[in-house]
Amino acid sequence: MFLRMIRGTLFRQWKKMLMIAFTIALGASLATAMLSVMLDVGDKVNQELKTYGANITVVPKSASVLNNLYDVEGGSAGAYLDEAELGKIKTIFWAFNIVDYAPFVNVQAKLGDGSEITAVGSWFNHHMSLPTGEELDAGIASMRSWWEITEGSWLDEQSSGDDAALCMIGAEAAKKYGLHSGDTVHLTGSAGDADLKIAGIFSAGSSEDDWIYAPLNTVQALNGMDGKIDSIEVSALTTPDNELAERAAKDPSSLTVAQYETWYCTAYASSICYQIQEVITDSVASPVRQVADSEGAILNKTQLLMILITILSLIGAALGICNLVTASVMERSSEIGLMKAIGAQNGAVSGLVLTEIFITAIIGGIAGFFAGWGFAQIIGHTVFGSAITMRGMVIPLVAVLVVLVTLIGCIPAVRMLLRLSPCEVLHGR
Repeated sequence: MFLRMIRGTLFRQWKKMLMIAFTIALGASLATAMLSVMLDVGDKVNQELKTYGANITVVPKSASVLNNLYDVEGGSAGAYLDEAELGKIKTIFWAFNIVDYAPFVNVQAKLGDGSEITAVGSWFNHHMSLPTGEELDAGIASMRSWWEITEGSWLDEQSSGDDAALCMIGAEAAKKYGLHSGDTVHLTGSAGDADLKIAGIFSAGSSEDDWIYAPLNTVQALNGMDGKIDSIEVSALTTPDNELAERAAKDPSSLTVAQYETWYCTAYASSICYQIQEVITDSVASPVRQVADSEGAILNKTQLLMILITILSLIGAALGICNLVTASVMERSSEIGLMKAIGAQNGAVSGLVLTEIFITAIIGGIAGFFAGWGFAQIIGHTVFGSAITMRGMVIPLVAVLVVLVTLIGCIPAVRMLLRLSPCEVLHGR
């Protein structure tokens, strides 16, 4: 009998039940889309920010001490890192969060006319076979993606030909010395010289526009610095800092064993820096604070926006359900009054109404979930240019939210149902 009554109600009031299902589907779809994007947005935002450069720098320990003491930046102060250890960066615990890195060595060289210029050696799109068996293409071609190539093209280390004889020159230096793409420049260092063909001219909008960039080994040879590098820039996917990360950055030894494990096994910028220092001899790794802070602020604000949209959509769905269920109970007041008159208890009548609504909610919730998943993919491809990854916890979260919203929306109707008097209803009052 119970099932027959439910089936009869669903078919008799199918239009109202369809509206309830549609209202729940709208709330569930927005909740699914926002939660899916929110749980995946961290990596997406980090990937977007990685196009604006490195967020970690690694320098020799002695150079870091001098820089801190005298408040200067740049230069290695006669101390260097070992180029042979570069591959170790991809062996740390958070190796898969290291998306790119490049070494740098700066020397003062002379052009053919005797003018001095800063020559920077680095990787452009350097191919590496890592100790882990992975293959990696790393370098400034992706880490300096904001450079505007005004003439020529990026230097390609993997192209055929004599790559060591190529270079790139900043727009200001090219203008000052009347150089163009395809021209050859002669550089003289303290230990050698080189003739370099200009592959391209770039505009960085900074002091780099006055420099020449060439492959790492070419610049090292100018000053007899084989195997030595001044610094390393690392681009890593990180988690926004919290109080634990800030404490650990100051002094990891101040943490308890449990706190240390939590910090070490979370992709904070400070924990990644600490792990890099463990594998690079006599080095100091530190986050580029402006970039790290920006990542955290943008991510937190984006996630807050997603949460607010989810809450507002669920409030709207609850209000819609409240109106529709209340209207349904009012229409069925005579039927409910008759049920009470022949002996039905409030609990049984309430259970009947709630069962009908929850069957409708399940249908609307399932439809809303799949619609929301589609919305999430549209957002992912439109905003981030990639698909949103499904997180397993989205399904139970949406299910719980649908149940809560449905219950909240049914409260006024259930209260009306409990106060309903069979005598008054059956006498038309």
